[in-house]
Amino acid sequence: MKRNARMITTLVTGSLLLAGCGGGSKDSAKSSPDYELADISFPLAENVTLKMMSQSAALAPNDPNEKLIFQRIEEDTNVHIDWTNYKADFAEKRNLDIASGDLPDAIFNAGAGDYDLLNWAESGVILPVEDLIDQYMPNLKKIFDEYPEYRQLSTAPDGHIYSFPWIEELGEGKESIHTVNDMAWINVEWLDNLGLDMPTTTEELMTVLEAFKTEDPNGNGEADEIPFSFINDGGNEDLKMLFAAFGEGDNDDHLIVDNNGNVQFTADKDGYKEAITYFNEMYQKGLIDNEAFEQDWNTYVAKGKEQKYGVYFTWDKTNVTGDNDQYDVLPVLAGPDGRKHVTRTNGVGFSRDRFVITSANKNLELTAKWVDKMYEPLQSVQNNWGTYGDTEQANIFELKDGMLHHLPLDGVAPGELRQKTEAAGPLAVLNTYYGTVTTMPDDAQWRLDLMHATYLPYINNENIYPKVFMEKDQTDRLAKIETDMWDYIYRKRAEWITNGNIDDEWSDYLAELSRVGIGEWLEIKQTGYDNFIKGTE
Repeated sequence: MKRNARMITTLVTGSLLLAGCGGGSKDSAKSSPDYELADISFPLAENVTLKMMSQSAALAPNDPNEKLIFQRIEEDTNVHIDWTNYKADFAEKRNLDIASGDLPDAIFNAGAGDYDLLNWAESGVILPVEDLIDQYMPNLKKIFDEYPEYRQLSTAPDGHIYSFPWIEELGEGKESIHTVNDMAWINVEWLDNLGLDMPTTTEELMTVLEAFKTEDPNGNGEADEIPFSFINDGGNEDLKMLFAAFGEGDNDDHLIVDNNGNVQFTADKDGYKEAITYFNEMYQKGLIDNEAFEQDWNTYVAKGKEQKYGVYFTWDKTNVTGDNDQYDVLPVLAGPDGRKHVTRTNGVGFSRDRFVITSANKNLELTAKWVDKMYEPLQSVQNNWGTYGDTEQANIFELKDGMLHHLPLDGVAPGELRQKTEAAGPLAVLNTYYGTVTTMPDDAQWRLDLMHATYLPYINNENIYPKVFMEKDQTDRLAKIETDMWDYIYRKRAEWITNGNIDDEWSDYLAELSRVGIGEWLEIKQTGYDNFIKGTE
């Protein structure tokens, strides 16, 4: 969301245009409108169509109904979905479509930020759904009853629920697969070719990278090696993982919670400055990819497939350099003071924005029961990863004795396979499902094992910043501050790594952060955290 903060003007404008087009209100889901269908059960006696808007990945079919998952759902329910599906610029196209006044019945994979949800609700575009959950959605209600934290996370400050969530549990607490995102990978084949040991400190890493640059580790007689690469956008391919060797470290939110419950900004700390100085030295020695500050995913992967990287960053190496043993996880490095530390992300397997029902919908019961099928355990597992018995696409699973068994990937990049076959959207995959409803996917288990062996012993923060659902004015203010702040942080980071001068410019940098509102940002974040914790007590 933070990287899309600049879209806020578009979102606000679109929502204002919507104020009169939806014809709904916050009580619409409670008011028992004239349903076209009531007291329904699946499959329906006759086929009924619902109109839905959606977004899907680049490799997915243009029409979601071409996916076997949705074909089976229609066969089971006799509900046909008339999709308006977008693959690019979804937020902009979604808002333009809604602003035109022609609302669909629902938005699947809605991609709505908290400001969107609250503004749409206030404008009468979407309906609250908590009563629908209690009356018509036994699968989701059961999850909320057994795991009340998910109901809390889904509930807006006004007490309403406006959207249905996506939940994916893969480990708990520090052991969640989401605890670390941008894992660092090192070319162990190059280490072996040059007779080098695995680096264990930041100083040793610098020495190894210099050898990668000058000693022809791939043995082709050309200086085509790229010692160190990343994508400068704060995502899974960012270099922030290594900042932790110099202090508190950094994450996508530039935000951590210390063990006293204090919310702290990370991009103004002395350790942050020290890390950038280290990377500037790396750049001056010609060790950093010349394209690192401008390359996109496709460029990054293309070079990865050619095994050109010495060290790079990503969630799963298979998606960049392939399913081979040439790369391994870079160990947690000791910094100049000898301390080893890993900065936790604030990531959890939860998103509250996966499905909204609009005020144009005249079949609330039908829609609620259709969405509730997404929360059936077997269905949720398929929505999240893909399906079985598909004769057109590669299969993720084999269904055996009522349980979904993950099939071997056989070298296929898991991200690409999921794009082609998953439904995503509203779902819940709980830790209790592994070994009962499905097996743990091989790539996830492998990644968790690597995290246990490499990272978890050095995670010192006990808590993360939760997905707090704040008031609309707070959400709006945070977005406006972040619009200026995020771009400024990444721009200055890139300038300092490439040009130096961080010592001379540091005080001006801190003054600019203060000017754009870092103090207010921290105050809002701390209040949100404190209120959330009180709600869990």
